[in-house]
Amino acid sequence: MSDPKSLRRSRRGTKERGRGVLGRIWLGTAVAVFYPIKALLARTRLVGLRNVPAEGSALLVLNHVSHLDPIYDAVAVHRAGRLPRFLAKNTLWNVPVLRGVLRGVEQIPVYRGTVDARKSLREAHGALENDKVVLIYPDGTITKDPDGWPMTPKIGIARLALEHDVPVIPVARWGTREIYDGYNKRFRPLPRKRVTLSFGEPIDLSEYRDREVDNRTLREVTELVMSRVRDLLGEVRGEQPPASFYSGQKRVSGKEDHV
Repeated sequence: MSDPKSLRRSRRGTKERGRGVLGRIWLGTAVAVFYPIKALLARTRLVGLRNVPAEGSALLVLNHVSHLDPIYDAVAVHRAGRLPRFLAKNTLWNVPVLRGVLRGVEQIPVYRGTVDARKSLREAHGALENDKVVLIYPDGTITKDPDGWPMTPKIGIARLALEHDVPVIPVARWGTREIYDGYNKRFRPLPRKRVTLSFGEPIDLSEYRDREVDNRTLREVTELVMSRVRDLLGEVRGEQPPASFYSGQKRVSGKEDHV
């Protein structure tokens, strides 16, 4: 396992910075705030961080178990010398001060409720066309599975993966729900926890790239990618993952066709 500090040093010539002067200021502020918070709440173990490319676009697909996830995910990607771009509701850009922060660190608005799924993710497509690293949680929200396994994923990840020939990297993270459990409103900062992130090898989607991009193909790709995330999560947890995804009160293979 490589030292993330050494990795960041080795990528000094390629590491990303905020857009413009204000962007660099906002990025510096985020680093000054989130690095200490992360360290205060948990020790972090990073596995396979070198799978995040030093340059060029990449789509990172992650499980989602706590509201704290973006902090640990962002810091990990930043340690790889890259700026993490998360998908967030476009309405957040209507808040005056927050709008400046989001623009400065190049976060991505998602236009939910549009008829055209491509338009709902248009900024994410644009980011992948311009050498950015995009992070997406296909669960769409924090998992409702009592055991913390992924729910039936949304097919937006497949649209992004198939329309752009970029590395698609599965990432599993575990430990954040032990600190803050959003559904049960439990915050347990002590004793200090351990959060692990495992970055897998890029997924080979070549057999799907010549296919017609219909709902069947999108669902197959979505489930393939999230199955890799689920398997990684099983390795991190040292447990056998379930064979299917969680939906409501039961596990199903998943037939939803939403973004």
